[in-house]
Amino acid sequence: MTDDPDRRAPYREPRQARSAATLARVLRAAQEIASSVGLEEMTMAGVADRAGVSVGTIYRRFEDKGQLISALTERMLERREEYVAERLRAAEPSLSGVMDAYAHALLQSFADSSNVFPELLRARGADALDRGARAITEIHRLLLEAATPYAHQIRRSDPQTALDTAARAVLGACFHNSVRPDPAYGEEARHRYADELSDMAIAYLLTPDRRRTAPA
Repeated sequence: MTDDPDRRAPYREPRQARSAATLARVLRAAQEIASSVGLEEMTMAGVADRAGVSVGTIYRRFEDKGQLISALTERMLERREEYVAERLRAAEPSLSGVMDAYAHALLQSFADSSNVFPELLRARGADALDRGARAITEIHRLLLEAATPYAHQIRRSDPQTALDTAARAVLGACFHNSVRPDPAYGEEARHRYADELSDMAIAYLLTPDRRRTAPA
């Protein structure tokens, strides 16, 4: 039970490998259906059929469709964090290598769920937006952690602030691409756009501050 009667209890995470595999199939099926027809048209029966399980199996894990959507949101955000972390660990050991890995990882992760992710956040309201904000904070932290060893290459007067600005700019551009009506579509177009975002960030980080004169 929770203290707030309006707050749904969290779904039960599986403890056994077989149950975890079933849950993964259910969430994958839910994502596929939501991506193709939208959350409104997604039903528990439809998810069960796509996942190859009984409806009862789903209801033993989730009390209703809203809880299933919450679990799907959580799983997608976790996967996004893990993917960005993995790409940053494999980045070329340089400032440009880290920024390039960051831009490509973000653009790809948004593209993988561009049809459904914004709808998920809207559907779940404040809780999902809060979880989404935590995911963004974690992704931002991962970039700063990966780039800090190369901060000496930054030519701005305040390297950490400049790195923060570049990270936010790339993140914002990737999110915007996922919701615009004409996104960079296809692997080649996404790769080219990610390269452009990385080039933009690196150009900024390697450019000294503009000289500012005090107002008269």
